[in-house]
Amino acid sequence: MTGTIANATAIILGTLAGVLIRSRLPQKSVEIVFQGIGLFTLAIGISMSLKSANLLLAVLSLVIGGLIGQALNLDRHLRQLTERLQRIAKKETAETQSSSRFTEGLITATMLFCVGSLSILGAIEEGSGETPRLLLTKSIMDGISSIALASSFGICILFSSVPLLIYQGGLTLFAGAMMRFMSGSMIAELTGVGGILLIGLGINILKIKEINIINLLPALIVAVILAYLWPSGI
Repeated sequence: MTGTIANATAIILGTLAGVLIRSRLPQKSVEIVFQGIGLFTLAIGISMSLKSANLLLAVLSLVIGGLIGQALNLDRHLRQLTERLQRIAKKETAETQSSSRFTEGLITATMLFCVGSLSILGAIEEGSGETPRLLLTKSIMDGISSIALASSFGICILFSSVPLLIYQGGLTLFAGAMMRFMSGSMIAELTGVGGILLIGLGINILKIKEINIINLLPALIVAVILAYLWPSGI
């Protein structure tokens, strides 16, 4: 769980920095950092995608998984959950007439840091025994975001590191347990499809085009199933 611990530490340090400076980072500085992160994400995605031994299986996984995700409308449900929690937080803040907006800030930060494809893909990477490059990259992103959030909401952003440890750490442990029951071909195809999704995520970060990664996430499960059914390829 090295990646998750680094992620939580980055949030804590970013929060403390945000409380101290009480102002947002220069927009141009934030943009150039995220451009670098976007390019790095693309590079990781390309290297991972090349581990797939069967391109047809990867394509079928993305198509079938995308159709499943679109039918379930995962992205919309996730957005609705986030908006509902934020409305509850705002309502509670108004009712208690608290100027600190503690609850609103905590929920906003928790949803921002925990909900997303990078948490899932990063947990799978670390759970498979690889170097947690994705979660370390996410740590930089969350650290910068926590500076901006803390400058607005205050020290409450620091406490979002607790649900992150539980959620992301739990995903990593679960992924590690599942990897024990997966063959080499299943892991290869899972890694390959995950790499393709990372390429899409890198495109999103660079703001080249908006790709609905959340609705494509079922492709990871489909890839494992297809690799199990056809271990020698389709």
